[in-house]
Amino acid sequence: MRTLISAFALLACSVTASAQQSLPTPQPMTAVPVAEAARPAPPRLIIVLSVDQFSADLFTEYRGLFTGGLARLAGGVVFPQGYQAHGATETCPGHSTILTGSLPARTGIIANNWYDLSLTREDRRVYCSEDPSVEGTSSASGRYAPSINYLLTPTLGDLMKTADPRTRVVSVAGKDRAAIMMGGRAADELWWLSPTGLSSYRGREASPHVARISAAVVAAVGTARPALDLPQQCAARSRAVDIGGGHSVGTGRFERPAGNFRGFMASPEADGAVLAAGASLRSVHQLGQGPQTDLLILGLSATDYVGHTYGTEGSEMCLQMLALDRELGDFFTRMDASGVDYAVMLTADHGGHDLPERNQQNAAPSATRVDRGLDASALSTRLKAELGITIDGPLLYGDAPFGDYYLSRSLSAADRARVLSAATQIIAAHPQVDRVVPGATLAAMPIPHGNPEQWSVEQRLRASYMAGRSGDFLVALKARVTPIPETGVGYVATHGSVWDYDRRVPMLFWRAGMRSFEQPNPVMTVDILPTLAGLIGLPIETRNLDGRCLDLVAGEGTSCPAP
Repeated sequence: MRTLISAFALLACSVTASAQQSLPTPQPMTAVPVAEAARPAPPRLIIVLSVDQFSADLFTEYRGLFTGGLARLAGGVVFPQGYQAHGATETCPGHSTILTGSLPARTGIIANNWYDLSLTREDRRVYCSEDPSVEGTSSASGRYAPSINYLLTPTLGDLMKTADPRTRVVSVAGKDRAAIMMGGRAADELWWLSPTGLSSYRGREASPHVARISAAVVAAVGTARPALDLPQQCAARSRAVDIGGGHSVGTGRFERPAGNFRGFMASPEADGAVLAAGASLRSVHQLGQGPQTDLLILGLSATDYVGHTYGTEGSEMCLQMLALDRELGDFFTRMDASGVDYAVMLTADHGGHDLPERNQQNAAPSATRVDRGLDASALSTRLKAELGITIDGPLLYGDAPFGDYYLSRSLSAADRARVLSAATQIIAAHPQVDRVVPGATLAAMPIPHGNPEQWSVEQRLRASYMAGRSGDFLVALKARVTPIPETGVGYVATHGSVWDYDRRVPMLFWRAGMRSFEQPNPVMTVDILPTLAGLIGLPIETRNLDGRCLDLVAGEGTSCPAP
């Protein structure tokens, strides 16, 4: 089970002599009587961890097996029912909420991909972390220009650096959109994993130290890996599920040939690489060793790749959960040895749902795959024939058979009304569709507040709706309808629905000396920014935030500012 973090030990421990000097004495977080009007001293380092697709269901299922880093966090302040409250439960919108305190309706990150029909380039689809104005680019993987331009709100790191320019912010992730959406505009280091090692924005040169980390990543990808041993805890979960084409999932153990980058990302190695790179860059930049509070952001993407490739059950996810627990334990041990007073927050960008073929076998017979006929291109072909409309290009645009649908700008006003009426009637009548909501209806609604557990489907969709970016109408599939029409090797399960299995995520806070407690009532990921700001004493403007400060001090005392 020892994974790539061990291979990176020398890099993670390559601390300069100056980085080893004058380490501050950790100040434990303790409850203080209200009468003393005291608050916990701010930590010198905040570590933010996002585990992609780490649902509340996964946390609950494996919590009793954790003995390492996740066990440590589960002994802190635990909110097991955190919510990515919005309807577009995808990677980019979810990461945009974690360190902005704002729902996607304010961050502007309404989905992983959407359509901007005003673009002059041939590809009208937009990737959430790209700059489509860069000549010769498209939204296709590997062909876009990475950018933070679409994020409309500041991040915690941006606010910290504005308040104290000495603050250092480092963001490293498995995916570019995770590093960018959490890192913000002012990050000192912002990197993500790629076949060439660590990548960043175009034109950003890697320091010699980052170049060494990149070389280690390339070497790891280029090394064949034998199958991991299957521990007893995972044996009962190892059962093959046929996905067609002579392939099955459920019994894998992460064996891969040399040079398989996708296989590397869909394994515990990817998280090991990010954790080790983060530990190494913390040392180089001496995060937590100055008078100010610094910020280290790590986006761990392997759980998401494993979930998409193999589903959320099976030997693969079991091995991933145990490896993540162990790797985080190694990482925290390294942080402890640094002598830095640090606080940790761990959450996820969204939840996830298992592949329907296994759900059908495991007492969920209603689980199914989406009808390909709901895809925008299929609907366009049908509507052209039925309505007799002849224009160049499709009548409808959409990135998937659910979510945002856009009407062609080539339509006349009369034909636009006809297409909208016919399309919404056809989709709404489909047995797999829960509802169709016009964009105008959502635009007229206020952004929701209060208990996210009780939000209507329309409120969930409103929380990730932005006029001018979102579709002309939005489609919510019924629960347990997987929005992948057919299985394929590497993509058998997904997320993105308005239902709680995709919305609920754990929110865990830990600091040495913290008095632990568990609060099962619903909270939201937009609460994280005001909570961390309160912990470090950072004044923030809360008027336009969607979150609130969560008091991390059990009993008397508070970590939140006075109202």
